[in-house]
Amino acid sequence: MKANFKSSLNALLKHEGEYVDHPRDPGGATNMGVTRATLAAWRGVKLRDVPKSEVKNLTREEAGQIYKARYWDTVKADKLPSGVDYAVFDGSVNSGPRQAIKWLQSAVGVKRDGRLGITTMGAVQSAPAKQTVATMLTMRLAWLKKLKHWPTFGKGWSNRIRGVRKKALRMARTQAQPPPPDIPKPDPVVPKLSWMATLIKLMLNWRK
Repeated sequence: MKANFKSSLNALLKHEGEYVDHPRDPGGATNMGVTRATLAAWRGVKLRDVPKSEVKNLTREEAGQIYKARYWDTVKADKLPSGVDYAVFDGSVNSGPRQAIKWLQSAVGVKRDGRLGITTMGAVQSAPAKQTVATMLTMRLAWLKKLKHWPTFGKGWSNRIRGVRKKALRMARTQAQPPPPDIPKPDPVVPKLSWMATLIKLMLNWRK
């Protein structure tokens, strides 16, 4: 949902953390989850033109712009149900938009082509959001466990997915429901006077 980007970004940045340059991380120097390569591509320059100091000095505002354009919009998160949008967004940042879409497609039982077409979007809208979230994240964890970097980063990845699951399911449960349609109120019933009351009223009026 469109209104969920800000809260989803805040949750994502908590998982991504600040500047790191882990020797076993293939992404190299990274800040708020943004690598040198991603930053260079975003700015339209070559990798050599983005020293590690530029990554270290990356602002939260620019990081947010990168995540919105390259990940949130790429997976059409504005059109996804609440909770599903965050789960797909976080997966796209962690493992790439195409892979995140494939997990989503597997969760709703459609062809895994990594593209969000009419068929996929229709299936997503028809499926229970909580079930989609749970299935997606189970698949994601199983996929990560097969990576060669799992021994090094597995604990952090597991904690991240646990956190994503908790928040995404909460978002799915608390999604605003449309207000019930207005039901017109019936006209007030005016009690009819009995024939005796009518006769008395006429007699009183005649004596005046």
